[in-house]
Amino acid sequence: MSGVDATLAQEFPGLRLRATVVAGAGAGRTPPELRDRLADVTRRFRGSTAITLRRRPVPQAYRVFFRQIGLDPDARRTPVEEAAVARLLRGEMCSGRRLEDALALAVIETGVAVVAFDEDRLRGALTVRPAHAGEALAAGEHPHDLPPGRLVLADDAGPVAVLFGRLSDRHVPGRATTRVRVVAVAVPGVPDLHVDEALWLAAGALSDEPGPVAGPGPGR
Repeated sequence: MSGVDATLAQEFPGLRLRATVVAGAGAGRTPPELRDRLADVTRRFRGSTAITLRRRPVPQAYRVFFRQIGLDPDARRTPVEEAAVARLLRGEMCSGRRLEDALALAVIETGVAVVAFDEDRLRGALTVRPAHAGEALAAGEHPHDLPPGRLVLADDAGPVAVLFGRLSDRHVPGRATTRVRVVAVAVPGVPDLHVDEALWLAAGALSDEPGPVAGPGPGR
């Protein structure tokens, strides 16, 4: 269902995508079970945790990878650091928006970057690759041009998201969505166990089927 461009795979062994498809809309208000789990995370996640977060193995792996692809992790926060700052500014983890909260739970508990797409708007497998000349990211009526070489997530029809950046508006899950593809972007140094858990947490929080929403602890 997903992969990495061959040249990138040689340059960054261990860069990989893992995905799962969930029956659920993702949009709407955060359900009570997810609110309760996020309240527990909020109680465990304090300022001292945020300060030391970047030194933990998984967040550190993303910081290293950011630098390798030309991103400054002190200026452009890694996904788990972004989630941590949002929690500190808001005073709690729960935003009230189901999609945002499901992904935040997975990221903050495991440190792994996760993103979600409307499954029925995707065309085939997703791949991490450099953008080609002339490609754009669909955004409402006015597509955003992509610089050639910018790393993107792309399906068979073209880019659907900037890697660690914005999604195509066309592919964001909404109220009409019936299936969500949850994608974990794992960088070198991130164990498969963490990746699997991130997918399990996000999928459980987005699924319309009842099930547990649990996790081990902030950012690993």
